Amino acid sequence: MTGYYDYVPGLIPAALIGVTALLALFGLSLTAAMPAGAVAAAAVMTHATFVRAPVTDDGSAVAEASRPARGDAGPSGRSSA
Repeated sequence: MTGYYDYVPGLIPAALIGVTALLALFGLSLTAAMPAGAVAAAAVMTHATFVRAPVTDDGSAVAEASRPARGDAGPSGRSSA
């Protein structure tokens, strides 16, 4: 099943090329249309990074779960206490 982050890498060049081509077809010069396409591509990247950020609900739980608890044997097999 495809999700939001599967579409984002395709949306970035599509926004850049699509907006630029659309504005160029409507009579805007390519030099003026290109920055508008770049702003659209940057908006897609900004949305994917900051608005719908790829994080868990509780980011600290992921880091704590990967560390051995106090008294548990670590990777060396020795007790940490």
